[in-house]
Amino acid sequence: QVQLQESGPALVKPSQTLSLTCTVSGGSITTSFYAWSWIRQPPGKGLEWMGVVTYNGITNYSPYLKSRTSISRNTSKNQFSLQLSSVTPEDTAVYYCARDRVAGVIGYFEVWGQGTLVTVSS
Repeated sequence: QVQLQESGPALVKPSQTLSLTCTVSGGSITTSFYAWSWIRQPPGKGLEWMGVVTYNGITNYSPYLKSRTSISRNTSKNQFSLQLSSVTPEDTAVYYCARDRVAGVIGYFEVWGQGTLVTVSS
């Protein structure tokens, strides 16, 4: 079965770049027609979709975060990563990676990682 696992520092200082990696096991991130997303949930708030990289390397981002967000992939390691620049305490959240599809019923996110809390604080 496909499993996703987030990893990265749990504490980031304001103005720095938040970097997380999602390691996928049990399946390839290049398998048609999956898409690999980052989603976050600040304390007391709802889920916010951040962006995605598709099985063939196409990226798309939330318009609310596009200017600060970059998603990349490493197919040899079966990983995809998130970089969020110029962070503030408002970026404190549980960050999830999840699997979607490029077409059809998108946004279902049928497989999720367990999530990792990242705190932005000095």
